[in-house]
Amino acid sequence: MQLPLQITFRDIPPSEAIEAAIREKAQKLERYFDRITSMRVTVEAPHKHHHKGKLYEISIDITIPGHEIVVSKDNHDKHEHEDIYVSIRDAFAAAQRQLEAYVGKMRGEVKSHEAPAHGRVIEMTPDHGIILTPDGREIYFHENSLLNEAFDTLEKGAEVRFNEEEGEKGPKASSVQVIGKHHLEGG
Repeated sequence: MQLPLQITFRDIPPSEAIEAAIREKAQKLERYFDRITSMRVTVEAPHKHHHKGKLYEISIDITIPGHEIVVSKDNHDKHEHEDIYVSIRDAFAAAQRQLEAYVGKMRGEVKSHEAPAHGRVIEMTPDHGIILTPDGREIYFHENSLLNEAFDTLEKGAEVRFNEEEGEKGPKASSVQVIGKHHLEGG
């Protein structure tokens, strides 16, 4: 990076541990794309909403030659963002996706639209579920990942499509969408 990484804390006291986590994620982005000229990260604990805990927001502004990448999301509905390290992970994952898209455009690559993964819901708890894929893998998903359907109406055996990403404890599904409600045999 041509300019040093800037980390700003708003409505939260500065923390060496949080700064270290951010620096580690920033270094990984630099290894992915070595022409980053500057990066500014803002860590914010917004005013208390009507939630039981604070939801942290991480904003990232990355300058690269001829382009700027900005990651700034309102996570008011993502309760996993009560954990600041989850918020940091998700923000940097979004920044990496934008960088990958930019690098692909620079190389003239056209994004292929591969079909989302699919499987059947085999386990449900009050706030998450498990999907079994056709190749026998079990994929975790959080209630906030479910699209176009209330989580409490999702039934075991429902057929779903999803986007897979790497979570802290292994693969997890994001953007889970019900495509059918067929039941597994013996399930």
